[in-house]
Amino acid sequence: MGTRLLFRLVLYPLSLLPLTLLYGISYAFYLIINYLIKYRKDVIDKNLRLSFPEKSEEELLEIKRKNYHHIAQLAAEMIKMLTMSPKSLKKRYYCTNPELVNKFYDEGKSVILTSSHYNNWEWMVLSLNSQFKHHGVGVGAPNSNKVFEKMINYARTRYGTEVVFADTVRNEFAKRDLNHVLTSYMMLTDQSPAHSDKCYVTSFLNQPSGILYGAEYFAKKYNLPVFYYQVIKDKMGYYHIDLELITDNPKETEYGEITEKYIKLLEKTIRQQPEFWLWSHRRWKYHYELPQK
Repeated sequence: MGTRLLFRLVLYPLSLLPLTLLYGISYAFYLIINYLIKYRKDVIDKNLRLSFPEKSEEELLEIKRKNYHHIAQLAAEMIKMLTMSPKSLKKRYYCTNPELVNKFYDEGKSVILTSSHYNNWEWMVLSLNSQFKHHGVGVGAPNSNKVFEKMINYARTRYGTEVVFADTVRNEFAKRDLNHVLTSYMMLTDQSPAHSDKCYVTSFLNQPSGILYGAEYFAKKYNLPVFYYQVIKDKMGYYHIDLELITDNPKETEYGEITEKYIKLLEKTIRQQPEFWLWSHRRWKYHYELPQK
């Protein structure tokens, strides 16, 4: 009941406000999480220190400050997502080179789009079905709060994108392959794996890291082209997406090759503007040993 009231009495009315006004409100949120409650300070500090050992404490502190500001602005954008119009969404969030993906639709192939919790990923879910010719499907993890999950997914899927979860994703791939439903699968592959023994292990941001293997697994199983997409912030409230092809023939790649290419592209993105990644996530909560070469 509390979650429903939060959405209906607080978040939905707020989402009707202009985004510029929501950003003003979000600044107060930034002050609270940065200076008052110091949201996940220890997690963020540890992640930054281990990822950038070459940076000074002053540089790390500045990244953290900007990251808190980014989180606050992202909260405003997620609220606006609840009632954002298709026209506004298209103006604020677009792909610069959709022809790279649309080419495979014309060839009768589905595709996998890999990325991370960098910049605004929620607007990608909302707009996915209209970005390309393919039917858009976002693959995510189920939320422990089922009421919240239902209400946020209603907002995410208003413009045709479907959301499926990890526990049903095998059936979803099989069903769409059997019925020849040309699909663009959005898969965020930067979370800490739930099963530390069922992931690909490599070096990422100076640390042995377990990487979710689902994108590569399904790409090789169904021979689906794999893209990396980078979300670039043009200015506050405006983003564009750049696509880069990782492979158009996964079955010819070696084990881990796709994941390695993805993680190198992601690391390059993060190093360019680290304040836009989700540093508050406990990304390295498991210990991994790099494989012997």
